Amino acid sequence: MAFSELIESIYQAFQERSDAARVVLLHTRSRYRTALLSRILANADIRVFYYALGSDDIDVQSFVAGFTHDLSDQFPQFGTHVNQAVSRDPRDLDAIIDGFVTDLQEMSDGSFILLFDEFDRAEIGDDLEQLIELLVDRLPAGCKLVINSRSLPRLPWMALIAQKKAIMLRDADLIESNFYDLQASGKARLSINAFSPGSMELDSQAVEAWEGHLPRLLFFFALERPVVTRSEICAAFWPDLTTEQAVNVFHVTKRRLHKALEGVSVDILIHEDGFYRVNPLLSLHYDVVDFVSALVEGRLATTNKAQMKAWQKAIDLYQKPFLLGHNEPWIVRRRAEYQAGYLEALAGMARVRAAEGRPESALTLLLKALGEDNKRQDLHRDIMQLYADMGRRSEAIGHYQRLQEDLAKSNLKLETETTRLYKELMS
Repeated sequence: MAFSELIESIYQAFQERSDAARVVLLHTRSRYRTALLSRILANADIRVFYYALGSDDIDVQSFVAGFTHDLSDQFPQFGTHVNQAVSRDPRDLDAIIDGFVTDLQEMSDGSFILLFDEFDRAEIGDDLEQLIELLVDRLPAGCKLVINSRSLPRLPWMALIAQKKAIMLRDADLIESNFYDLQASGKARLSINAFSPGSMELDSQAVEAWEGHLPRLLFFFALERPVVTRSEICAAFWPDLTTEQAVNVFHVTKRRLHKALEGVSVDILIHEDGFYRVNPLLSLHYDVVDFVSALVEGRLATTNKAQMKAWQKAIDLYQKPFLLGHNEPWIVRRRAEYQAGYLEALAGMARVRAAEGRPESALTLLLKALGEDNKRQDLHRDIMQLYADMGRRSEAIGHYQRLQEDLAKSNLKLETETTRLYKELMS
C-alpha cells in the first residue's frame, strides 16, 4: 500500500471511530501521528482550529493568553468572553469555562475540530489540568477535541471512555483495553476490585493490613489516571489542611500503602518527572480496566451475540457501585461516571432482547437500569416505547404521567423527546 493510501485509510478510520466522541487522543504509540495531523488540517469539509501547546502553558492565565492569541489569528472574534472572565477572577474556573464555551459556540454553526498539538510540551499545572477536564464536559455540540501528545495526558481516560466521551486511537486502531499499560497479560499477583468497597488480593489472599482506609483509597486514586501530582492527591484527600500538613500526611499514607503491600517486593507508587504513578513493574489486575474494555467491545460488536456477550461481561463486573461506602467527592464523581457505562450495558442488552422478540426480558433490564438512576429520561422513553410495542399503551401513558409527577417534585422538566413520544402514543 502506498504511503498516501495508508494515511488516507488511517484518516477514514479516525472519522469513523471518533464520530460519537468528544475527545480523541492520538495515542503515544501511533506511528503516523504527524501525517494524520497534516491530513486532518488539510480537510476542507470541516473547520479545524489549531493550537500547539508549549512550555509557557503552565497555568490557566498563561494558557488562556496563548490560546486566545493563536485562535484569534484563525477566528478574530475569539477570546472576548474568556478573557473577560479571567480578568474578573483568574481563580473562578466555572466562569472561565462559561467564557470558553461561549467563545467556542460563536466560532462555527457547524461541526469543527479543536486540535491541541504537542500537548506533552506543556508543564500543565493542576488548575489548568482541572480546566481542561471541565472543558471536556462542556464542549459545545459539534466541537471535537483532538489531542496529540507523546505521553498520556493525565486525564481520567477510563472514566471518559466509560461515558462514551473519549477514545484512544493508535493510527487506525482503537485502544480497547489496558489503557494505561498496567494490566498483567497473564495471571496477576495483585487482584484489585473497585466495584466493591475496595478490595484487593495478593497471591489469592485478602489484603487487610491497611492501617486505615486512606492508604487503600490512595492506591485507587492513582489507578484512575496515567499519572498524578502530589498536589492533586493532597487536594483530593486533605483539602482542609495546610500544604505542609497535607504533604506530611501524604508521605505517611504512602508508606502505609507500601507496607500493606510489601509482599509485592517493589514500590507501589513511583515518582518520575514530578508525577506519581502506579509502578508498571507490578503484576496487577484491575476490574475497572476489564469493565471499560467490555463496554468498548459492546460498542464495536457487529452481531447480537457478540454484543450480548460484551454487555453481559460489563454487567457481571459491575458487582457494586465504585468504591461503595466511600463518599469523598472524587469517588462520588467517578462512581457516577462508571454508573453511566453500567446503564449503557443494561440498555444495550435490553435493545438486543427486544430485537430478539423478548420484550419482557428487555423491560426487566430497563427497570433495573431505572433503579440505578430514575432521572434518565432516555431510559423512561425506552420503557414507554416498549410498552407501546407490546400493545400496553395505557401502561406507557401511565409511566409518562408518573415520570411527570416525579420530575415536578424535583423541579425538573420533561425533555422535548419525552413529550414528543408521549404525544405520538396519545395519537
